[in-house]
Amino acid sequence: MYYTGIDIGSTASKVVVLNETDMVDHFVLPTGWSSKETATAVAQRLKDAGHPVDGGEMKVVATGYGRVSVDYAAKTVTEITCHGRGGYALLGEDCSIIDIGGQDTKVITVEGGTPSSFLMNDKCSAGTGKFLEIMANRLGVDLGELFAMAEAGTPLAISAMCTVFAESEVISHIGAGERREDIAAGVVESVVTRVVGLCTRHGLKGTVLLTGGLCDSAYLVQRLSEKLGVPVRSHPMGRYAGALGAALIARGGKKAKA
Repeated sequence: MYYTGIDIGSTASKVVVLNETDMVDHFVLPTGWSSKETATAVAQRLKDAGHPVDGGEMKVVATGYGRVSVDYAAKTVTEITCHGRGGYALLGEDCSIIDIGGQDTKVITVEGGTPSSFLMNDKCSAGTGKFLEIMANRLGVDLGELFAMAEAGTPLAISAMCTVFAESEVISHIGAGERREDIAAGVVESVVTRVVGLCTRHGLKGTVLLTGGLCDSAYLVQRLSEKLGVPVRSHPMGRYAGALGAALIARGGKKAKA
C-alpha cells in the first residue's frame, strides 16, 4: 500500500509518496494556471512511476491552495495541519514553523506533534514568495540571482505595505540609478521584516524551522535568524513539509523517514 500527500500551492505543487515505513518518491511540478490540470498531471506522473492513484493500492490526501481540485483524494486537509505534521516529522521534535508560501505566510506552533496555534499574514502578497518573484522579474533576474545580489548589497528602504506600491518604490530606485544589489537587498529585507513581525505577534517556541519554496535560500535563513535573534533551521525536504504531512495523515500518522 502507498500513501501520497499532494500539496498544490499557488505556484508549485509538491508530492510525497510513502509506503508503510519509508519515503519512496517525491517530486515537484509547477501549478500553472489550473490546479485541476496540475492534479491530472500529478496523477499521470504517479502512474508513470508505478503508483497509479486508481489501482486500489494508493491512498491520497490533498492539501494546499488547490486541494479541492484533487478529485481522486480520499480527503483534503488544511495546510496548517499538514505543515505542522510534516515539520514535526522532519525535525523529530516540537517546533515553530515559518512557512513562506507563494500567496501567504504562516507561523505555526507544533506541540505534541500537532499544530496547536498559528497566525497568517493578511491577504496582501507583500511578505510572500510571490512578492519576491514580482520584484525579481522587475530587476530582470530569477529568485536565486535576487538572493545572491541581495547578499552583496546594502538594503535600500522599501516601506510600502502593498505589493503594488512597493513595486513603485523599486521602479523609483531603478530610475534613480541605484545599484541592483542594493535594491535586491531592500526587497529581501522588506520580506524579512514582515515575516519577523508576524513571528513576533504570534510568538515562537522551541526550534524554528523554515518551510516552503524559499527554505533553500541560505541568505534568507541567515537574515531571519539575525532579525529574530534565534537560529532558524532549514531542511533539504523543507519545501515538501506540507506534502509529507498529508502523506503521513494518509498513512495514519506514522512517522516518515525524511
